[in-house]
Amino acid sequence: MTTLPTGSPSVRDVRDRRVLVVEDDPTVREVASGYLRSAGLIVDEAVDGFDALALAERTPPDLVVLDRMLPGVDGLEVARRLRSRRTVPIIMLTALGSTDDRIEGLEAGADDYLAKPFSPRELVLRVQSILRRSVGELAPEAPFLLGAFAIDPSNRTVRKAGRPLTLTAREFDLLAFFLKHPNQVFSREQLLKEVWRWDFGDLSTVTVHVRRLREKIEDDPTKPRHLTTVWAVGYRMSA
Repeated sequence: MTTLPTGSPSVRDVRDRRVLVVEDDPTVREVASGYLRSAGLIVDEAVDGFDALALAERTPPDLVVLDRMLPGVDGLEVARRLRSRRTVPIIMLTALGSTDDRIEGLEAGADDYLAKPFSPRELVLRVQSILRRSVGELAPEAPFLLGAFAIDPSNRTVRKAGRPLTLTAREFDLLAFFLKHPNQVFSREQLLKEVWRWDFGDLSTVTVHVRRLREKIEDDPTKPRHLTTVWAVGYRMSA
């Protein structure tokens, strides 16, 4: 791993970042928005999918809290359309408890999810965690090279053989973690703790993100050369 020269970008805070809360239940929307505003965030509110897409186009958010079940355009379709326009982080709220439902949300482009009923305080912590990473609030890190990959953690950009990769917030975090630990094997439990900062959770979250990441970094995702599976153990990144 080769470190590249860098300047000293200023540390940015997550306060005053803009969050779009999309929820048709007025009580849930009011509680979620109230807690986020109390944390110093600017909050816009939408009651359905059409409203959310129009508002996101008019006033682009830094993060979207998105209910899965919405009138008009459902949350999955909203996530897909938002993803087609830009790489805004998405936390999906879902009252559906099955693993398949959560995987469907992640595959639509969500970076994270919370099952209803959820703790408003946990929502705030999840939002702050993603925003800190996406706006560079953490201590700046120097750019570095690993094989064909050139990554700048401070600007959250990555190139493969000179070609920029378009990644979601969690995909970037996952790739950055692997590139910082080349040739090491990590279990899904370890990745959930190190990348997501969860002490426990649905391991399929990691599986889905690994699959999505392979689709963007591998020449042939069905035969991965960089991000490989070590059977019965976990995943390993090689240059």
